[in-house]
Amino acid sequence: MSHSLCRPDPAALAALDQRRSVPAKQLGEPGPDRATLLRLLASAVRVPDHGKRTPWRFLSISGPTRQALGERLAARGLERDPDAGEAAVEKDRMRFSHAPLVVVVVARLGPDEKIPESERLLSAGCVCFALLQAAQAAGFGAQWLTGWPAYDPQVGQWLGLQADEHVAGFIHIGTPRLEVPERERPDPATLLQELVL
Repeated sequence: MSHSLCRPDPAALAALDQRRSVPAKQLGEPGPDRATLLRLLASAVRVPDHGKRTPWRFLSISGPTRQALGERLAARGLERDPDAGEAAVEKDRMRFSHAPLVVVVVARLGPDEKIPESERLLSAGCVCFALLQAAQAAGFGAQWLTGWPAYDPQVGQWLGLQADEHVAGFIHIGTPRLEVPERERPDPATLLQELVL
């Protein structure tokens, strides 16, 4: 496409430039209802997906399930580290209790003769980021988190993960309780090099 035909949309670029994470602790009610969540996910799945494998799926965590999972995490955290302090245990207990909705993006990474696992994992990561953007576009705040629960086999069992599935991210979504300040971003000009052969 000729550069002269490109007409950047300033409003769309400005919306992309305004994306920022809202700390999960600062996300409150209301969160998206099911219909709104499905609309957000419809945007989130428009990501590169080599071979059309759909190497991801979603779990939603809301309502009392958030606290129930937190209690299990607190106990599991103590199993992992019996010397964990009270603050660490409480952090695990409250890990999913702040935002009204947490979407687990599950990467499906079973054997594939054509598409490398790394490409499928990257696609799942793209879904995480696209969901952040969709949530913000809909007026919500969101944060992509992992932490030890994303990698713990026992937590994976609680989430119903299969042997070839992994947590790509816990996307916390809700209404921001505060205006998140901008942080310093890297200058792309310092990161860009032109290949000369």
